[in-house]
Amino acid sequence: MFSTKLQEKTRRDVLKLAAAGVFAPSLSGWFPALAKAAPTGGKGKAKSCILLWMDGGPSHKDTWDLKPDSKGAGEFKAIKTAAPGIEISEHLPNVAKVMNHGLVVRGMTTPEGAHPRAKYYMHTGFREGQGGVTYPSLGSIVAQEAGKSDSPMPNFVAIGGRTYGSGFLGPKHQPLLVTDPNRGVEDLKSAVSSTQLGNRVGLLEQMDKAFHREYGADSIIDHKTTYERAVKLMQSKEAKAFDISSDSTKSKYGSGRFAEGVCMARRLVEVGVPFVEVALGGWDTHQDNFRRVKTLSEQVDSALSTLVTDLKERGLLDSTLIVWMGEFGRTPNINTRGANPGRDHFPRAWSLAMFGGGLKGGQVLGKTDKEGASVADRPTTAQDFLATVCELMGIDHTKKNETPTGRPIQIVEKPKPFTKDVV
Repeated sequence: MFSTKLQEKTRRDVLKLAAAGVFAPSLSGWFPALAKAAPTGGKGKAKSCILLWMDGGPSHKDTWDLKPDSKGAGEFKAIKTAAPGIEISEHLPNVAKVMNHGLVVRGMTTPEGAHPRAKYYMHTGFREGQGGVTYPSLGSIVAQEAGKSDSPMPNFVAIGGRTYGSGFLGPKHQPLLVTDPNRGVEDLKSAVSSTQLGNRVGLLEQMDKAFHREYGADSIIDHKTTYERAVKLMQSKEAKAFDISSDSTKSKYGSGRFAEGVCMARRLVEVGVPFVEVALGGWDTHQDNFRRVKTLSEQVDSALSTLVTDLKERGLLDSTLIVWMGEFGRTPNINTRGANPGRDHFPRAWSLAMFGGGLKGGQVLGKTDKEGASVADRPTTAQDFLATVCELMGIDHTKKNETPTGRPIQIVEKPKPFTKDVV
């Protein structure tokens, strides 16, 4: 389920707060994400993860795994990078300069070739409908396992697009949704003075006390904690991380919502948010592939390279894992439909990239054949990738969470993580 589909009960609770004047009129739908404190994480080197989600499925042959001598090579040239032996697209020149901090996984291979099912699969590691439950996304797993119990900030923030939420883990691990990073989270502005706010919250607590005492179910306690943590966030200094208007590095990330979202992501990990997802759509390039990929790559180039450099300069790169990926790759051959040809869906062989997080930079894992059509060496599944992210963040991916019906489900099933090969 998408995280925008909130439970009616939670909606009523938030509206009740708004009617009391506790919050400003506009609502972003994030409050259930703060329902209850999450346990602290493990001992992995990475303490935060920034997922740069390339919505639509980017072409591996036009980004990370160019094949200049193949039949469907296309228009782009491969350029050398700061990592000896690694070449990437000419339209990622600044990313090329920081590839000594990066890992390219060129052996990704997955079973889903339709957008909705592939997105769900790569976010959760499970096929949609499998087992009759809704599975939690990686962001919600990190929120649960590595979230900070004493922090007023949300443990999972999604910027610039919809994402998959907490599934059977419940509303307490849902993401805070930030639609426009340039506007931040407007709901943090109180409609009244701090004194009046305190008085109204106190009155609301008194009104609800009898109800909570009579119906002391977990869901009621969660909803009570929702507005308590929301008020705490409104009064916290960390909430300034959502305001990028005066950030001195903002222009270096580029222009547009994706660049602004990546800048905000860096600010959020600085104040301890463990998982941030930033979306960039437009990668479904069935038509006009090369013009569109060039434009999208230019956005990625400035934002990703600046993020790596910025985190490195602030001493945060080793503790922040950056992941660049979409739901699948695109066909190694160019289609012949229309005046401006493109590439179609292709989950059998594709690439993703990772930076920081304790990784040994300047590496490539896996290899495709000469056409980029199949994995020739070291195939990597979604489960292998997700388990590796968990290990880098000190999360036990063999842990089993229970569904509301008591069914135990392992965080990642049957993986072969590649952590030992890349750290």
